[in-house]
Amino acid sequence: MNTQHNDSLLRFMTCGSVDDGKSTLIGRLLFDTKSILADTLTQMDRTSKKRGLEVVDLSLLTDGLQAEREQGITIDVAYRYFSTGTRKYIIADAPGHEQYTRNMVTAASTANLAIILIDARKGVLTQTRRHSFLAHLVGIPHIVVAINKMDLVDFDQATFEKIKADYLSFAEQIGLQRAGRDIQVVPLSALTGDMLVDRGDAMDWYQGPTMLEILESAPAAHSEQNEPFRFPVQFVCRPHASDDKDLHDFRGFMGRVESGEIAVGDAVTVLPNGYTSKVKAIQLGDEQLQSAITEQSVTLLLEDEIDTSRGDMIVKSDQAPEPVKQISGMVCWLSETPLSTARTYIIRHTTRESKAKVGAIEYKVDVNTLEQLEAQGLAMNDIAKINFKLAQPLMVDSYSKNRATGAFIVIDESTNNTVGAGMII
Repeated sequence: MNTQHNDSLLRFMTCGSVDDGKSTLIGRLLFDTKSILADTLTQMDRTSKKRGLEVVDLSLLTDGLQAEREQGITIDVAYRYFSTGTRKYIIADAPGHEQYTRNMVTAASTANLAIILIDARKGVLTQTRRHSFLAHLVGIPHIVVAINKMDLVDFDQATFEKIKADYLSFAEQIGLQRAGRDIQVVPLSALTGDMLVDRGDAMDWYQGPTMLEILESAPAAHSEQNEPFRFPVQFVCRPHASDDKDLHDFRGFMGRVESGEIAVGDAVTVLPNGYTSKVKAIQLGDEQLQSAITEQSVTLLLEDEIDTSRGDMIVKSDQAPEPVKQISGMVCWLSETPLSTARTYIIRHTTRESKAKVGAIEYKVDVNTLEQLEAQGLAMNDIAKINFKLAQPLMVDSYSKNRATGAFIVIDESTNNTVGAGMII
């Protein structure tokens, strides 16, 4: 295993059709890595016996809502945290039903790896295709296809090879196998635990890594390509009431490094105004840093007095994007109130907001057949390619290159509700 990824965090999601065994897979993963507390195990044992089961039902670990447990389905996104000693994980268990597409898009937006479950008895289904398309849409770089319930097909290698071939040919059709994205296919049984944490004896014909080995060696987010430096300003720090003479001239720009890295002395540009300066100091609390990296929340001090406020973006001068007043993106509609082309919405991109009008709905995607359809409006869970005209300029990157500055949300200005989530093309 590559030791440089030790202690790093991996966010991954699981998705699949109803009864493919997502919840059991996560339960088994937590159980076999000894991440379940004793009192939780006792409670699960009690519930399982009440249902007349011989063994502990591990799916009870993730189905948190009463309605989920009653219906045996996953509705909301359940997040679980565990650690193996070498790495920390956050799992998002996403629902499989079409009417919960928006929940799945939300879960996928922060994941760096997706486990797509396929029932070995059923093969590639419509839902498998839909989940793969959504994983492709939100740019998840690592896909693990878990062919589950191998125990129900007598651990047959021919069944596994056929489903693997079917899936890979579909993945090629939708462009899932583009550069920078890898697909691994694993046979397993979440119920018995074969090929999950331990290899087991039933599938000697499979020589590849187990599920846990794949998770342990998956690269952390932001580590695979050199991303440009992007620092949206959240707050301008000017201490006023202070007896300290040094603080009278203090002017710090606080925010989070969304991508890339910055060091003292680097030449920077503040957008959208285009002012240039150099980084004088980088502070993390009371500590002085020489450099800052992705996902660190820091205060930048510049050598020149520059008119900068919340919503501006500090970038390296040689990596500056062009501010734009028109964007095109794939939008998942989250609201029960349909999208109206006559209304004005607010687009929030990093720390900046702009009023926006819908320029055109280019097409809507049928998430089951992946066909592109004409559309006049959008209903809840619809996904469409939309052009927006903006009142204020935004500093954007394409989502495929930078997930932090390529994403935005759409807000209803009358209710302040988030009604859409978009990825810039």
